[in-house]
Amino acid sequence: MEIREILENKDAFLPLLLLGDEQERMIRRYLDRSVLYTLWDGGVLRTVCAMTAEMDGIFEIKNLATAPESQRQGYGRILVEHVIRQCRGKGTRLLVGTGDSPLTIPFYEACGFRESHRVKNFFTDHYDHPIFEAGRQLVDMVYLSMGL
Repeated sequence: MEIREILENKDAFLPLLLLGDEQERMIRRYLDRSVLYTLWDGGVLRTVCAMTAEMDGIFEIKNLATAPESQRQGYGRILVEHVIRQCRGKGTRLLVGTGDSPLTIPFYEACGFRESHRVKNFFTDHYDHPIFEAGRQLVDMVYLSMGL
């Protein structure tokens, strides 16, 4: 297993990033300023994570996506743990914003995040189509946080 930091040609990872954020316009808002990590296993790309440095020592996971055939095998958690290690000692908080989904909230809570706040109507206000996950329409952005 290998984790790589991608410095150039981040667009090459758009197909996978679009699994974590369905609208390319939204990905473009953060991709260039992101640190992009990829996790490879057996020479196959399994997971990608875009992380940004925000204000006052706060980092944010903007996108985490695992290839469908590699999901539920621990790759996402391994990459989140890597991001946490990279941020420790460099900031005070790590945030992740996600939809109010029964798939993602428990995953991030199991990684040590706790709900911080919500941005009402984020998905309905900023996306040009309804986003559904696990049969539920995503409306609010749920922010989870962990101390570093």
